[in-house]
Amino acid sequence: MAWYAYCIGEKLAFPELARHRKPVPMASVLGVSGNQVFLYPASDLAIIVSEHNPAETLNQKSGVDHARVIADCFQHSTVLPFRFGTVFNDDESLRKSIRSNQRQFQGNIDKLRGKTEMHLKIFVDDCCTHALDKYHAAEGVGREYLSNLRENAARTRERQTRARAVSFQMHRLFMPLDEEVSCRLTESGKMVLDIAHLIDRKYVERYQNKFASTSSSMRECQMQVSGPWPPYHFVHRLTRGAHAQTAATAPAHAAAPVAAPLTAIPQAFPAMA
Repeated sequence: MAWYAYCIGEKLAFPELARHRKPVPMASVLGVSGNQVFLYPASDLAIIVSEHNPAETLNQKSGVDHARVIADCFQHSTVLPFRFGTVFNDDESLRKSIRSNQRQFQGNIDKLRGKTEMHLKIFVDDCCTHALDKYHAAEGVGREYLSNLRENAARTRERQTRARAVSFQMHRLFMPLDEEVSCRLTESGKMVLDIAHLIDRKYVERYQNKFASTSSSMRECQMQVSGPWPPYHFVHRLTRGAHAQTAATAPAHAAAPVAAPLTAIPQAFPAMA
């Protein structure tokens, strides 16, 4: 039997596993393709899985179901999410993969226990929209082209400086335990900063209050917040080494727990205005 894997949790967080050594159904929880979700015990860990037919095609709804199961488990336990689409061919491949990374996974759970991820999206007017890139490599190497190359490089540095300044300001205001930041340009001429903050779960309300006051005072930026989420970005950081090790021991369809892309996470927590 193939197993579709959602995440790894703490066995002690699920009392129904106390007297069982075999997979136990999670009450009222359905996963990908509407399949029953099971708690699969593995030493001090609980692997959250559901039965899987390899012939079934995973789609966008499957991604939503994947994230929903992880979010449900996160209400009870620290979790290490698996990448969307992770499948173990049988019981032996699942046990072997978990056993070979047992210490790594337990250490990561210890590091993330009691923590959650908040996600900020910040839209900033591009400081360089007054000058568009007009010349490309295919257009020659004349003086005007080289001059535009220098101008483009200067505009890129200016954007990077602006993005770093906003990122630093957010760090100073929210004081997260850890953070992941990415920046991109939109066709409408705005910079978008995606910032993931790792915080203590007990401070979620304080974080949301800080966001409300910050968004009202920063008129030059449009801000959105979502969360609390399982610590997707920070699991990815911690499990890079484990992923490389598991790739050598697990079947082709299996993967170490890593961060699911934020686009696959349903907006269960609406962004604050």
